[in-house]
Parts: sequence; C-alpha cells; structure tokens
Amino acid sequence: MKITSLQELLLEELKDLYDAEHRILKALPKMVKAASHAELKQGFELHRTQTEQQVQRLEKAFEHLAASARKKTCEAIKGILEEGEDLIGTKMEAEVLDAGLIGAAQKVEHYEIAAYGTVRSWAKQLGLTEVASLMEQTLEEEKQTDQKLTQLAESMINQEAMA
Repeated sequence: MKITSLQELLLEELKDLYDAEHRILKALPKMVKAASHAELKQGFELHRTQTEQQVQRLEKAFEHLAASARKKTCEAIKGILEEGEDLIGTKMEAEVLDAGLIGAAQKVEHYEIAAYGTVRSWAKQLGLTEVASLMEQTLEEEKQTDQKLTQLAESMINQEAMA
C-alpha cells in the first residue's frame, strides 16, 4: 500500500495502535499472575480496564475517519511483550521479578507515549479535533501509568529487590 497523505499515515498508525492495545490486553493477565506485590497486581488490573477504554477510543477515532477498525501487526509491542514473557519465564526471586515487570511495563508505556503523542499531533494538524482529543485522553493515561510505575518502583519494589 502506498501512503500518499498525512491522514492515510494517521490511519495506518491507528491500526498499529489498535493491534498493540489488543496484544497488551492479552498480556496484562499474565503480568498480574506473575507479580507478587499487591500494589503492582492492582496497578496492572487498573491498566487492563484503562486499556479496554483505550481500545474503545481507537474505535471511535476510526469512526471519525469513516474507516473500519482494523489491526496492523505492531511489531514493536509484539517484541516488547515477548521480552516480558521471557522475563516471566526466568527463575528469580519474586521481588526481583516484580522489579523486572515494572521495567517491562514501562517499555510498553514509553512506546505508547511516543505513538499516541504522534497520532495526536497529526490529528491536530489535520484539524481532526475529536480524534486529537481522544488520543490526548489516552496519552495522558499512559503518562500517568508510567509515573505510577516509577513511584511504585522507587518507593518500595526496587528496595525489596535489593534485599
């Protein structure tokens, strides 16, 4: 497929994100199960609920673009999640695994922050204010999740992993 406009590029990136969010939805229950720290488990559960809402926002964005909600394989998230699965499969102390899970989750968040920031900017430039607003909501959630993961890591989990 040849992409000839910024709007077509936006649509392709939304398809990539749509796939990414679905992959993340499948991975989060595994992360909940692997985590030992109650607050970390709770954080992953909350993010699962947010991710479901983010999928719905993407579907609304597709509607605004008069396009069907379709996935395009997100190779980046696929790889990041595979690394996370490898981590879960590695024998280690529970506290150390929790620290590793936070790192794995933050890799996902940082990818999403970059991707949602990009599509939000493109939507703004194209005058697609509703799409931009939907992407802004998700971008802010991703930033908040990243901050919460950092706080959890710095306040207790990394300390426990060092012990």
